[in-house]
Amino acid sequence: MKIALIGYGKMGKSIEEIALSKGHEIVLKIDASNTSDFTKENIQKADVAIEFTGPHTAFENISKCIQWAVPVICGSTGWLEHFEKAKKLCEENKGCLLYASNFSIGVNLFFEINKQVAALMEPYQNYDVTMTETHHTEKKDAPSGTAISLAEQILAQIGRKKKWVNDSSSEASDLIIRSERIDPAPGTHTVSYESSIDSIEITHTAHTRKGFAGGALLAAEFANQKIGIFTMKDVLGL
Repeated sequence: MKIALIGYGKMGKSIEEIALSKGHEIVLKIDASNTSDFTKENIQKADVAIEFTGPHTAFENISKCIQWAVPVICGSTGWLEHFEKAKKLCEENKGCLLYASNFSIGVNLFFEINKQVAALMEPYQNYDVTMTETHHTEKKDAPSGTAISLAEQILAQIGRKKKWVNDSSSEASDLIIRSERIDPAPGTHTVSYESSIDSIEITHTAHTRKGFAGGALLAAEFANQKIGIFTMKDVLGL
């Protein structure tokens, strides 16, 4: 499989390492120093593009890939106010878009655990639920996309929580997400249920970026030659 890497930071380099070890070919690498190389001619040399940039460039990058008929795997977060536009563009062009806030297989299993725990805890109003997410200092958005995904799952299950906030709050209906930026920290997410009697926590901790990179490559292998809009649930059959 021929791969274009849109974003060649730490994640892009980790994806490259795993892709090459599996016999794939990297035909294009785009970062801030060579954006002029992101052309239709160059991107169409790839079977699939993997996009890990940032909230201000992701939608434009995704749009180009879709319009130029290259399936795109997107792991950028902080751009989801444009997701419906990306979805419409994908449908109009019969393209392929696979977005995930986190490509780690472990995190996607953690998502399923989070939903089940929230459903179990919903009747017990004496437990307050909060979240903490910890990442490296280079992470540009807060809370993380993974934390937002976890929070939205909790809000869907626990009716007494109405919205998430990335700050302290005295409102009982707010789901508080605390964001910490510490080096080195690939990513830790904890959901805590606290009562006056006891505490229950579920935590996922990433030890390296290889879990995210390997999952992104797995998603690229899944999306190659497909049409539609997909998530990691489709990739993993969850």
